[in-house]
Order: sequence, then C-alpha cells, then structure tokens
Amino acid sequence: MSTRGRQAEAARNDLRLLRAAHEVFTTQGFDAPVSAIAKAAGVGMGSLYRRYRTKEELLQRLCMIAMERGVEAAEAGLAEPDPWEGLCLYVRTCVGFRAGALAPVAGTIEVTDEMWRTARRSTELAGRLVTRAREAGVLRSDVTTLDISLLMEQFSRPAPGGEHPHVKERLLTIALDGLRAPGATELPGEPPSTEWYEGRWGSAP
Repeated sequence: MSTRGRQAEAARNDLRLLRAAHEVFTTQGFDAPVSAIAKAAGVGMGSLYRRYRTKEELLQRLCMIAMERGVEAAEAGLAEPDPWEGLCLYVRTCVGFRAGALAPVAGTIEVTDEMWRTARRSTELAGRLVTRAREAGVLRSDVTTLDISLLMEQFSRPAPGGEHPHVKERLLTIALDGLRAPGATELPGEPPSTEWYEGRWGSAP
C-alpha cells in the first residue's frame, strides 16, 4: 500500500474510532472499556492505542471535536441575517450533534490549553449571538449565554428507552419558544456564572 493509501486508511480508522467512542461513552457511560470502542469501530486494540494512548486522550479529542463543531455552529448562526433565526440555527445544530453529551466528564479529565482556547472562542461567538438577539428584542432579556448552553446540555442526554423520532424536536420547539421575548414568567434565582460553569472542568489557565 502506498504512503497516501496508508494515511487514508489511518484517517478512516480514526473516524470510525471517534464515532464509536462517542456512541459507546454516551450510551454505556464513561467507564465503558475501550475494548468496547475498538469492537464497535471494527478495529483492533493495537490500532486504538497507537492513536490514543489513554482513555483520557480519547475523551480530550472528543471534547475538542464537540467544541470545534460548536464554533462552526455559532459562526453559521451569526451568518444568518435574522437574529432569532440565527440563534435557533445555532441551538438546533448543537442539539443535533449533541454538543453537551460529554459534559458529565467535567472534572474527570485534564483540560488542555487548546481546549480552554476553543471553549472560550465558542463562548465568545455564542455570546455575540445572544447579544444580537437580545438587542433585536427577540430574546427575553433575562436569558444568558450560559442558560442556553445548559439547555443544550439537557437535550444532549440520551432519552430513556431510546429516541422517539419527533419527541426531541417537539420539546426543543417548546424550549425555543420559551426563550422568546418578553417571557411570560420571571426566571427564578441568579443566572449561572462563568466561574461556576468553567469550574466544573477545573482551574482555567
């Protein structure tokens, strides 16, 4: 096999591993053995360990991918001229790829500098979406960027007994309508802080 062919095969194996790891971890729990991931991906344990020496490295990579996709979703939302449609596009896209599915690993893995940088870029772009929608008068004034992030986390959890084809979309539509201005019911308590949110993952550099 040529060098290019080996590289292409390695890339395909890596993609299969990452997809399998996301599925195994988010359905079987984060203490699932890596052997289950290799089996689901159809690759040997040697292939897995050549790419990811530890389960932590694998989880770090999965978190980076989720954050990078969150950045792309926010950029797509900001490219949408309508502030409300842009915010909805962002939320729906993130819920679609289950952006918050890895939140339960917070505090259990080391957060790299690259992860912190990407997370802050994602938060900054999401904040711009929220500010734009609020200034346009379409987002209720008491909703924060972290409220929306935590809402997306809730929708990223697997449904008990399997997914019904339309339940998540119905509930997400209800939730999005709840974000619209002016809001019928005052939100209880103080909004979550960035320090609390980031503190779940560890001490930021």
